[in-house]
Amino acid sequence: MKVITNIPQMQKISFALKKKGKKIGVVPTMGYLHEGHLSLIRIAQKYSDIVILTLFINPTQFAAHEDLNRYPQDIPGDLKKCKKAGVDYVFSPKISKMYPKNFETYVETTQISLPLCGGSRPGHFRGVTTIVSKLFLITQPTVAVLGKKDFQQLAVIKRMGADLNFPIRIIGAPIVRDKDGLALSSRNVYLTLEERKNAVGISSALFWIRNQIKSGETRIAILMSHLKNKLFSCGLRLDYAECLHSENLTPLTHYQKGKTLFAVACFVGKTRLIDNIVV
Repeated sequence: MKVITNIPQMQKISFALKKKGKKIGVVPTMGYLHEGHLSLIRIAQKYSDIVILTLFINPTQFAAHEDLNRYPQDIPGDLKKCKKAGVDYVFSPKISKMYPKNFETYVETTQISLPLCGGSRPGHFRGVTTIVSKLFLITQPTVAVLGKKDFQQLAVIKRMGADLNFPIRIIGAPIVRDKDGLALSSRNVYLTLEERKNAVGISSALFWIRNQIKSGETRIAILMSHLKNKLFSCGLRLDYAECLHSENLTPLTHYQKGKTLFAVACFVGKTRLIDNIVV
């Protein structure tokens, strides 16, 4: 495994690999890797000859009041996990190189980024699409693998890829959960023991929705009312709970089998967590 920090060097390696006919799979991350990230690596390996994992905490997707300066990091641990998982290259550039002085070019979707996290984190997805487009241009992937826990992020990147004609297959990977159902997240490390217990209420409420639909209850208004009540009863502070079409993220008032997204963002103490199900 090679660790690359230089942008031109990573580009040169990527172009050389493509010239040899190699399929490149990229796994974009902000580090502090957990089993969810490792599952992305395994999927990328199925669809590519070479896997590049990117380690970069992207400042442009954080607002001033958010956790950029305390976002968890463990680069030595991340590199150890990447090597054990069989990653070929880790690309970990410096912020000053990705965003040099006088940087002024951004990539932005205009509609699909508006609801959910786009509503509560203005400018977030402009930062996401900008950094991912840069990473795509640097690493030249055939395949990119992103997790479905960040469902809107996946949808935004797919939209960007289609609109800008990136010749990249973007794969959404299943959410990886702890034994008690909590979706794995690098931010889970912020939680106290008591908060960790309360956080399980997010997935429990979503699983309840899934079971209700399986039992024949498909009235969106009824389901959403119960969903919010269950979240409140767990001591969670709601950022949003919405029901949207899973393909275009437009509001749904009637259930559509296999295309109905229930998405939630809650504060557990000071920690903001997201989760979702598609049923």
